[in-house]
Amino acid sequence: MHLDIRSDWLSYVDEVPRALVAANAVASLESLEQSPRHQHRKAQLLLTIRGVINCEVDDAVWIVPPQCAVWIPGGVPHTVFGSGEVECISLFISPPAFSNLPQACATITVSDFFRHLLMRANELPELYDVDGPDGRIVSVIFDELAAAPVEDLRLPIPGDPRLKKLTDLLIAAPADHASVAEWAARIAVSERSLNRMLAQQLGMSFGRWRRQLHVVLALRHLSAGKAVKTVALDLGYESASSFVTMFRKMVGKPPSRYLLERHGATPRGPVER
Repeated sequence: MHLDIRSDWLSYVDEVPRALVAANAVASLESLEQSPRHQHRKAQLLLTIRGVINCEVDDAVWIVPPQCAVWIPGGVPHTVFGSGEVECISLFISPPAFSNLPQACATITVSDFFRHLLMRANELPELYDVDGPDGRIVSVIFDELAAAPVEDLRLPIPGDPRLKKLTDLLIAAPADHASVAEWAARIAVSERSLNRMLAQQLGMSFGRWRRQLHVVLALRHLSAGKAVKTVALDLGYESASSFVTMFRKMVGKPPSRYLLERHGATPRGPVER
């Protein structure tokens, strides 16, 4: 099973006269292949059941671990790919008028109740009865979607060619301990200019962006079954504890607990404090 992103199928989905259209299947595959860049008039809600899904738009990559979903507004060009063994549910949505749904891409936390609603919605007939029980389920889904908390799992990608070169270098060598001044020299700008460009284009410091990158990479590798200690060393940390400290400060809890609470497999390694 794969996510069907053929242009003819997406055009068909956009024409279905219902506020919610389900793919009617759970995608299950060893590694979700990167989709061609595409867009659709309806918004999309992509729920991760297992593994990590990545949604890339023009200026950012959104990370979607288990028990989370990514909201992609209609008309936004994007591509989707997975990390590790992936299971997901895809729903296409036409938000009601004046709804309080997100206006931009967002990774949201999905409660157990909301998850069961989405799995039930995945089984709805294409032309469900809007005024019947199925229609009421869809209405509750919109209420839950509007109230769902947003996770800070966005990795902004700069448009400036020099900053894009920097981010490509950092992604290729996340364990590189070079200073900000050294990274600036590698892209032929001053440290002051680098800090100013990062603040203007990404809205964060070099250190914050780098830590956000490490969280993104860590979630991909941990969900694929790598041990916490292995991931920590791969990212350039001297020990698992120093990596866990960084992850807790960024996300609010240690990585194993974070993934366990989202119904993912517990990463191997010692218990984190």
